[in-house]
Amino acid sequence: MNIDDLCYMSAHEALERFRNLSLSPVELLEALMERANLISNTVNPFADCYFEEARERAKKSEVMYVQRTAHIGPLEGIPLAVKDLCEITGKRTTAGSLINAQNICEQTSPHVERLIDAGANVFARTTIPEFAWLFTTQSRMWGVTHNPWKIGISPGGSSGGSAAALGAGATTIATGSDSTGSIRQPASQCGVVGYQPPHGRIPNIGSSSFNGYAKSGPMTRTVKDCAIMANVMSGHDYRDHNSFIEPVQIELNDQNLAGMKIAFSMDLGCYEVSEDVQLETNDAVRALRKAGAKVEEVSVTWAADLIDLALGNQEVLFAAFLNETVKDHRDIVSDFVPQLCQTANSYPAEIYHQSILTAGKIWLEHLGPLFQHYDAFVMPTTTFTDIPATGWQKDTVNVNGKQYTDTDTTMAVIWNMYNRCPVMALPSGRASSGVPTGIQIIGRPHDDQTVFQIANAFEKEKPWLDCLERRPVLTPKLF
Repeated sequence: MNIDDLCYMSAHEALERFRNLSLSPVELLEALMERANLISNTVNPFADCYFEEARERAKKSEVMYVQRTAHIGPLEGIPLAVKDLCEITGKRTTAGSLINAQNICEQTSPHVERLIDAGANVFARTTIPEFAWLFTTQSRMWGVTHNPWKIGISPGGSSGGSAAALGAGATTIATGSDSTGSIRQPASQCGVVGYQPPHGRIPNIGSSSFNGYAKSGPMTRTVKDCAIMANVMSGHDYRDHNSFIEPVQIELNDQNLAGMKIAFSMDLGCYEVSEDVQLETNDAVRALRKAGAKVEEVSVTWAADLIDLALGNQEVLFAAFLNETVKDHRDIVSDFVPQLCQTANSYPAEIYHQSILTAGKIWLEHLGPLFQHYDAFVMPTTTFTDIPATGWQKDTVNVNGKQYTDTDTTMAVIWNMYNRCPVMALPSGRASSGVPTGIQIIGRPHDDQTVFQIANAFEKEKPWLDCLERRPVLTPKLF
């Protein structure tokens, strides 16, 4: 088996090979570390790396498989990259900021703790934009992260390092977090799978556990791997007041989607969607129909104001932190942080209350009835693919002859507002530039199982990253 196939091997195949001793956890980890070194100067998806200690853990996992140890974890020996926003005891978490360069954690985030307890081998942290508040992934702390499909183009944000590492074959699984699209947008940009669970399904700690928009979730290259991670990560934790008591247990099968009804919108009635994204999204709809689903396009007339309210909701919450940070640390924060501050301050405080009132009205009159009639809702994840890797929040790109910011091109935040709906982002194809496109599958509140069932059937119709022709061509040096 060549190194490329090892680097793109799914977690579920690796686990099977570990068990039958046709592959060692050490062999897989070595391949990924070699790939990580190859792309460190180009894609640059990793923050702190723990290669030596990960190698020692992989050796211990190898012994467990050889000796047929009775209690082998469901992810034993699988290399895991963790977003540099999640805590790990004894390791630093910087949130992409030089302010936190010496921030050593005293606890481990619940979802990461569960992955580690299940045997996953944390070998690296993944890059994020400073404070995880940008749809590109760049900071003074970690530099610029690029899209593995096209250097110079953004991998998305804020989980851009995780998405880029997966797309480049530099990790087997990864973690992400999402408050306005930060799992799904980078998953779409890099051609991988990203799952935003219902709020409370996967526990958080601290203030994020009380922010309904904020969720932690798995990022993978296959739906089955995503299910394995979600099953491990979910369930109650005493540190999260809002975490669900019962863990989710996703079960995948080979059933088609016969009898299932799916609503579809290309633009939510207000987004400008590029021709490439339209083309690949329509092909995705055909794939869903081929899998047996009845997919119907629905008219959306209510989304435009709601989207701005959803964004404003989070900007208002973040404004005080940004103002204080710029005041106290202007000399070391990234150059774009004052711009983030300006954007946050541009929203009036009353938008928070207005967002709640409007969300309730729209659910009562439109989305609630829609989910009574349909099993799921499908739409693109982003409207456009080629966002510059060094773009700032107010920079614009040309979409169909009109200028839009990267925030305008991300079709995600509405599903942070409706935070009990599970959402999965999946690759749908590639734009003419070579950068991936993606769709989102949105489920009824708490209905994770249906979302995974649809995603699994879709993946069988449109496989991704499974052969050389469907993988990026990587370069070891920047031009």
